Amino acid sequence: MKKSEGLARWLIQQAARTAPPSLSERLEEEWLADLEVRRGCFERLRLAVGCCWATRVIAYEHCAASVAAAATATGSKTMSAYMEHDEAYFSRRSVALLLIIALHVVIVWAFASGLGRTVLINLTKPMTVVPVVERTLPKDPPPLPPVAFTDVRIKLPPQEVQVDTEHDPDPTLVIAPPIPTHDSGPVATVVNPVKRVGAGPGNGFPNTEDYYPAAAIRAGLEGAPVVHSCVDEKGRLSAAPTLAKSSGISSLDEGALKLARAGSGHYRPMTEDGRPVSSCFDFRVTFHLLTR
Repeated sequence: MKKSEGLARWLIQQAARTAPPSLSERLEEEWLADLEVRRGCFERLRLAVGCCWATRVIAYEHCAASVAAAATATGSKTMSAYMEHDEAYFSRRSVALLLIIALHVVIVWAFASGLGRTVLINLTKPMTVVPVVERTLPKDPPPLPPVAFTDVRIKLPPQEVQVDTEHDPDPTLVIAPPIPTHDSGPVATVVNPVKRVGAGPGNGFPNTEDYYPAAAIRAGLEGAPVVHSCVDEKGRLSAAPTLAKSSGISSLDEGALKLARAGSGHYRPMTEDGRPVSSCFDFRVTFHLLTR
């Protein structure tokens, strides 16, 4: 309220100062007295704007011939004469200016009285916090227990490796079906025989002479150690070869083991009905001097 009153008083003083000098003081006194009588912020601002417009009209229409007559009249009559035609002289520009001033006054009054903060609180919605539920991924199923495989090893009689032969004979082991007995009991079912071919050194197996220890050759030592080997279905060693029977000479035994390790991939695997299978077997390595 005090701010609007101060603004209206300042507008009236500025309007009176722009009036002709003969009317300036009288108009200021009468307009300020009229301002004290008005009640309400809008009425005082309307009076101040009307005084500004009346001053423009007086300055525009005032001339030297009418100065004396206007001076004899009272300021209130002059104001009343121009205020009667106040609305007729309002242009669009004046109305826009009046609206802008009124809008600023309302904004200042709203911030001063706290109305703007109340409106903002009512317009803004309260903030709600929505908890985010974290999804837990299902855990991987427990691994299956390890399956234990039984390593079936078939031990065959040792085979002798001859130095002077290029191809080793393929021993064939045939399991004959059981012969039924002539008794009064039930007749047993005849099982088809399984044709097994034993494993051993195959094509491309290293030559024994290449692994004959030089020291044993110079000393004229001979021997025939037996080596135990385990191979898979492709003729490769599945385990390190071991010595099944010693020749009594350590150098010859070591040469036989080296020969068995070097032959990996060149063994002939054991077959059952023509199908290669993994197996273990013993074979003899003969170190024999051809010339003495």
